[in-house]
Amino acid sequence: MSSIVIVGGHGKIALQLAQILSDSGHSVTSLIRNPDHGSEVTANGASPRVADVEHLSTNELADVFSGHDAVVFSAGAGGGPAERTYAVDRDAAIRTMDAATAAKVQRYVMVSYFGAGPGHGVDPSNSFYAYAESKAAADEYLKHTDLEWTIVAPSSLTLDPATGQIELGPEVKPSSVSRADVAAVIAAVLAAPRTIGAVIPFNNGPTPIASAIEAIPSRVE
Repeated sequence: MSSIVIVGGHGKIALQLAQILSDSGHSVTSLIRNPDHGSEVTANGASPRVADVEHLSTNELADVFSGHDAVVFSAGAGGGPAERTYAVDRDAAIRTMDAATAAKVQRYVMVSYFGAGPGHGVDPSNSFYAYAESKAAADEYLKHTDLEWTIVAPSSLTLDPATGQIELGPEVKPSSVSRADVAAVIAAVLAAPRTIGAVIPFNNGPTPIASAIEAIPSRVE
């Protein structure tokens, strides 16, 4: 079984991911900013660790990551000032990649969004622009690292119950997906070396998650 660290451990997706992973026998460390959230993290099967990634240096993050087998970046500023969005979703995200490399943690899964990238098309006047720019920069940086990376790119998030089913592929257009199913996809991706080097946009759909992940062309030689 693996030892996995989740950055942004108190998020709705992260809490469900921790439960899935711990139920499967993995050891999970969830990084949180607010110590008051520790009991909720523990209740979902993870070990909480207070670590404010917005302000930790690369070396400090490397110390946190050391000894783990994988990093999942599921943190986010959650709106608010553009400056903080850039600080968390871009700058802190990039530091975690450098820290994973320094700590020799090769496996890295980024939670992005459907449509992220340099051609995101969000107008600069839109409040979403800082997030779109941050994700574009972080995702592109990750693609040029030597990490064994996967980018999961869910479409619009809902609080609906898990369905266990998704759709993905080049013809799929953005729709919606439950946070519970996003957590299940991340867990499946962590267990699937074939997804290393893949960007995976997806919605809820007709295909069982395991089957959908298994159908992704392997990029591992």
